[in-house]
Amino acid sequence: MKAVSSQIYDFTGVAGTASEPGPGIKACEGKDPDTYFQVYHPWNFRPKSGSDNDVAMGNLKEKLSTDGWVIKDSYRDNSANKNLNLIADNDSKKMSVWVVAYSKRTTPSLGIEVTSGCYQVPEGETIEHS
Repeated sequence: MKAVSSQIYDFTGVAGTASEPGPGIKACEGKDPDTYFQVYHPWNFRPKSGSDNDVAMGNLKEKLSTDGWVIKDSYRDNSANKNLNLIADNDSKKMSVWVVAYSKRTTPSLGIEVTSGCYQVPEGETIEHS
């Protein structure tokens, strides 16, 4: 998960900072939460220059069409700012990423959530959802 989040960070192609904390565990929708889980990592990327927010999103749109990544959706949301949303999957890595460009905020940033596919809890183990 951290390696994929780092790859997404690199894909932005601009200098900036990433927020904390790290990955967490959640239940898979529609599956027994004691048997299946997903790893997720929500974070925020803030470019050093606010004007680089759109550059970072453009770079992501380009890079998330390479190296096994496939863009599944790109749209403007219903918020007052009509934020650009980008959703991409990487089947070989069993990962998905959802990026929201908050370009019209006082401090522009990208909201990013990387989510794994569903995994089965190993026999005899338990998962603590966060």
